[in-house]
Amino acid sequence: MTAPSGARIRDRLRVDVVDERVLRLVGEHLGHHQRADLAERVRIGQVATKDSRRAERKRKLTAVSSSRWAGAMTRVSEDQYQLSMRCLYEQRAGLCRAIRTITRRLAAPCGKRSKDGVRGYADQSERAQKQRRLQVLQARLAVAEAQIASGRPSVTVGGRSLARLRHHLADAQLTESEWRERWGAERLFLTADGESGAPHGNYTITVDPEDGSVTLVLPEPLRHLAGAPRGRYKLGCTVRFSHRREEWLDRVTADRSVRYDIVCDPARGRWYLDASWSVDKTVPPTPDELKALGARLLGVDLNADHFAAYVLDPHGNPIGEPITVPLDLTGAAATRDGRLRAAISDLIALAHQHGCAGIAIENLSFAEARATGRETMGHGRRGRRFRRTVAGIPTARFRERLRGMACHRGLVVVAVDPAYTSRWGGQHWTKPLKQQSKNRTQVTRHHCASVAIGRRALGYGIRRRPGVTPAHRRMSAGRATSQTVSLPRPRGTASPPRTAGTPTTGGKTRLCRGDQLALFPGPQDRSEGHRARSALARSAVNRPTLANADRNGTVARYGSGDGGRWTAC
Repeated sequence: MTAPSGARIRDRLRVDVVDERVLRLVGEHLGHHQRADLAERVRIGQVATKDSRRAERKRKLTAVSSSRWAGAMTRVSEDQYQLSMRCLYEQRAGLCRAIRTITRRLAAPCGKRSKDGVRGYADQSERAQKQRRLQVLQARLAVAEAQIASGRPSVTVGGRSLARLRHHLADAQLTESEWRERWGAERLFLTADGESGAPHGNYTITVDPEDGSVTLVLPEPLRHLAGAPRGRYKLGCTVRFSHRREEWLDRVTADRSVRYDIVCDPARGRWYLDASWSVDKTVPPTPDELKALGARLLGVDLNADHFAAYVLDPHGNPIGEPITVPLDLTGAAATRDGRLRAAISDLIALAHQHGCAGIAIENLSFAEARATGRETMGHGRRGRRFRRTVAGIPTARFRERLRGMACHRGLVVVAVDPAYTSRWGGQHWTKPLKQQSKNRTQVTRHHCASVAIGRRALGYGIRRRPGVTPAHRRMSAGRATSQTVSLPRPRGTASPPRTAGTPTTGGKTRLCRGDQLALFPGPQDRSEGHRARSALARSAVNRPTLANADRNGTVARYGSGDGGRWTAC
């Protein structure tokens, strides 16, 4: 996976009553005009960038704010519009998949399979329910198609879920005033894009690296509240970014662009200042480069309630004991996110402890399965339990969190194809891992899957042959576990007559039972003698007895100085 292309840090603003009042006035004023600009952008529709009338809209917004505030508002409107269109395309694709699946199953008879192998529904009752669901999905698809054709997506500033919550305040245990406070906080606009060459990287919202003071430019109608020169307002509190402070200082002291966002959390009654900037992109190493480094790799299997991990050496061999990191994803969203970060921190610490160069994970996403829903993820009680488990696995959030946190610690994240990792891992690695652990630690199929993930990240195969690698490496001469398949050899025809000491031709790697041997003097050296004896041992099953041989003439005896030997003719 590529390293993060940006960074974002946060610090708390301990504002007083006056500062909070000014921030709310500025946020509500700018938020009102930004929503109006977004509505105008939606009315324009899906056009080329040059036809979006951005310059005209920016001049209109400059009159009620400032040039830099207007630039930030128009950019946010364009980004929101493009994101909404991408969501429409994804919604259409998901609806088409679900409709296609239901239609195929409706064409099959109930309780049977069609000629194509598609399983029909269990009974007529379920079939009737799916027919009604098909009509609902087709109606939703028609609405999505109409919105895409017109280029006018439906956008709710503040969040559609929060808007719907207004009609279910009792279920959410909220009062109307609490809901309005949350709704107003979500619709504030206090975002200032950075500008290279501006004082400390941002002219609209400026943070002084010396004393941490924060000043912002007031919109034109609110300039009477300014307490600093050139229509600026200085907050009575200061900020000091602790996380990645050195990177932030490097940018602001060199006047490189830094974006600032002022955010209100009404549930806690706090204000925060977020700083973000773009970073240089780095190219991750390939599996061959990882093997060339000679460092270890930590394979991780993500599950609903824990991480299963195993350390692998550069040759793909599991070493040490299986690792289990518990993961509790219950509670509020902020609590779940904090626990996920803590578990990822434990993984990173384990990787550093065992000298690993990176972490291998599955490029897992249940987006398509979630879109199709019940049609591909089971039915009944078992299906509901499975769907709840899948919905609780934070695949995308885990991938993004791990990518950012591992990059800051100097680790590489390798995302591999998840196909058959659990099945082949359990089939080929359960027994050797249990022998290696010797019942000191319980080995589960998830640990076997982590070994399969790590081997695939290093470029090795998952499946192993019997006897590779042996349990006792010091007493055996087996080859590495990367040798997972047999070498191909030509088949279908018999080789020409030859002796055991004759070099093999035709690409064969060993003697076959059907090979013919001719009468020639005995081997001239010890190695040829070994090959002759091994050939006789392999062909012993097809060799006739001595009595029958003399009678039928299929075995001949020849002299070799110190005794005779038998060979097939």
